[in-house]
Amino acid sequence: MTRSRHPGSGPSSTRPSAPHSERNAERPGSRPQQVAAPRQELSEESGRGRRGAAKGGRGPAARGVLLYGLHPVAAAWTNPERRIHRLLVTDSGRAALEPAIAAARARGLQRPEASPVDRMELDRMLPPGAVHQGIVVDASPLPELGIEDLCNELASETSAVIVALDQVTDPHNVGAILRSAAAFGARAVVVTERHAPETTGVLAKSASGALEAVPLVRVTNLARALTDLQQNGFWSVGLAESGPSTLAKLDLTGKTVLVMGAEGSGLRRLTMERCDAIARLPTGGPVGSLNVSNAAAVALYEVARLRE
Repeated sequence: MTRSRHPGSGPSSTRPSAPHSERNAERPGSRPQQVAAPRQELSEESGRGRRGAAKGGRGPAARGVLLYGLHPVAAAWTNPERRIHRLLVTDSGRAALEPAIAAARARGLQRPEASPVDRMELDRMLPPGAVHQGIVVDASPLPELGIEDLCNELASETSAVIVALDQVTDPHNVGAILRSAAAFGARAVVVTERHAPETTGVLAKSASGALEAVPLVRVTNLARALTDLQQNGFWSVGLAESGPSTLAKLDLTGKTVLVMGAEGSGLRRLTMERCDAIARLPTGGPVGSLNVSNAAAVALYEVARLRE
């Protein structure tokens, strides 16, 4: 899917709200480009990189997002939409990444030469416990995609799946959901502008390369975004334990949005009111609920199974 740099949300909903619906305090309007986003990501994950680089005398501070690990880096390295500033590798990391380096070269992608480093230097650059496998890249964020762009690209299709997350804040969960979305053919994951993680190396590592394949679309107002999708032919299904029927009993063969809430709080009331249906997974036993990323994987599998 081609990404664009002019995200935005469509017209406000004309659909009446329920008598006791909550008012969303966020202002309507298109989402501005986040020029400052890389700085925030670096402050969270790459501050160690700046200190480590200065201490070891190893090149300039990071210019973008630090991605690490074989699968995230290989996917970014071979993605023509990624601008790569620097590649840092150990000897073993370079050997593991060689197929991706060769693939990018064969496609004519311009990539910097690899800079050899030792494992301890990479440890200093990244969050404690980061499993980098001897591979780190400094890359610019991907171009942003907005709801209008998404609707335009899917306008001619009769069947598509999108996952929408209502204030899911854990980057590991969002990354895992991106991975499941890529595995089961979902076309995008929609998150809220606030109360959602930035696209840091932690999220990319959890996504295991899926961040390069499935767009992460940020919206200011999720309820309005659902309305925009509905006006473009999507049927929205909220997942909640209170759902009157299981997901398998619904017709999910057309354009579908699976809407999932944060663990504990679940879907917000206004989000539920914007959904066309509320369904549940057939869970039970001593543990009656799933982690949101596991629930997303099960729901996406169910949709894929029903479409076979």
